[in-house]
Amino acid sequence: MDEVLTKSHDGWAELILNRPEKKNAITGPLGIKLEQTINQLSADPAIRVILLRGNDGAFCSGLDLKAFNEKPEPDWVKDFQKIWRGAHRALFDCKKPIIGALEKYAINGGAALGFACDLLVSGEEAFIQVGEARIGMAAPYNLAWLSLRQPESVISRVTLIGDRIKGKELGSLGLAQKVVPDGDVLREASLLANELAGFPEGGLKRIKTVMRASQRLTADEWFDQFTKADPIAGSSKPSRVN
Repeated sequence: MDEVLTKSHDGWAELILNRPEKKNAITGPLGIKLEQTINQLSADPAIRVILLRGNDGAFCSGLDLKAFNEKPEPDWVKDFQKIWRGAHRALFDCKKPIIGALEKYAINGGAALGFACDLLVSGEEAFIQVGEARIGMAAPYNLAWLSLRQPESVISRVTLIGDRIKGKELGSLGLAQKVVPDGDVLREASLLANELAGFPEGGLKRIKTVMRASQRLTADEWFDQFTKADPIAGSSKPSRVN
């Protein structure tokens, strides 16, 4: 079974995390496929907007710790940090708007994928949780994406407390651009993707190009600021991912 799926529409595509039996938890193969698929959609001239979501009504529960701790150890574990960096590099370099459809939850590594989206549509009871502080860990990829988009007061609220932040507060903090009834998340996110895909060709890509150029850093330079400051993030086998 493919761990990442795509579904094409007129001018936009759904990018679907597809491990519903594991709450769309992250593994090395999922990370590899995510990078490949983002790059493919980025290069497809027929696609102007990407909608990122999880299969079966949930976004992403973070790392699949059971998969990481299997015996014998999966071959991909030793390369996971490179794999995860590749997925985030693809998200950072994508010149097309990425809309996230936040259903149920986005936890730790799943939260980082949510924050990587340019626009987020959240359910009222859906939540984001960056809980690394509660287990003595940092959250470099969450911090990297939050620092790209948010003031320090919001970053502190999300990462230092480490609790569940539901839709209404996500909206008030500026982390979600639309907050809708839980059953309407995918429909509203799809409507937004369709609307943006109908804009004159080239404008959205130019805006995202300028947005990234203003950082004056490559994707690797940007993420290195956060991962190199946290030695555990550079280890081959994290106990949690962010």
